[in-house]
Amino acid sequence: MRDQVHVCSDAESLAVYARDWLVRCMEQHRREEIEAAAETGELVRTPFVLALAGGSTPKRLYQLLAELPVGKIDWQQVILIWGDERNVPVDDPQSNYRMVQENLLAHIDIPQENVLGVPTPGGNPKKAATAYDQLLRERLPSKDEFPRISCVLLGMGDDVHTASLFPGTAAIHESKSVAVPNQVPKLDTWRITLTAPALNAARNVAFLISGAAKQEALAIVWHAPHDPDLYPSQLIRPTNGQLWFLLDEEAIGNTPLPESVMVQMIR
Repeated sequence: MRDQVHVCSDAESLAVYARDWLVRCMEQHRREEIEAAAETGELVRTPFVLALAGGSTPKRLYQLLAELPVGKIDWQQVILIWGDERNVPVDDPQSNYRMVQENLLAHIDIPQENVLGVPTPGGNPKKAATAYDQLLRERLPSKDEFPRISCVLLGMGDDVHTASLFPGTAAIHESKSVAVPNQVPKLDTWRITLTAPALNAARNVAFLISGAAKQEALAIVWHAPHDPDLYPSQLIRPTNGQLWFLLDEEAIGNTPLPESVMVQMIR
């Protein structure tokens, strides 16, 4: 499938568009269940599994999701997981879980058992990652050797990292695990991250990118030679799903688009 590039005018319109796009993904998920039931005579409900990202653009998206009218999203049928997490307690200001808690979870009616944060962050990162790998394999529908995620939200750093797959780190080369610990020397810290194969097993993977500071990183992903050790975001290529770039005009700037993508300007 050709990659989809959707360009919005600014960061706020990008967050609004991402909210509406995500709702459409959820609605398509339910339509496919109904269509399958029409063929088999049995309605099989499967959860919509959403992998969350940290960062300012996702934060605004979560606020907008929380403001939707009650019933617009059936949160009882949604499972939330984290694409990556800092190795800090959940009440730490740097915690991705805390950010989601404050901006989304505190405002919606979702069963606690549907919220799959990293177990015991802030402790031993290797034990936390192993526990998260096991939890996700137990709780999520499987697709081949990896859980099937309905939608992954990703950011992209100025250094072209995504999730907590940083340049020159060990997690870039992981091929079997769902979640791993990753030591990030440049930040002098540990992170827990989903691996590239786990992310690439998703039905939809969307980069949410805003701001002129991201122009160089985006140009590298699209046009630099393939070198995931230097540019980890190049690893993201869904194996049986759709890749999306949801951008604002500052992020794309004058960067030439790859010939292979489908582009939509959102006005």
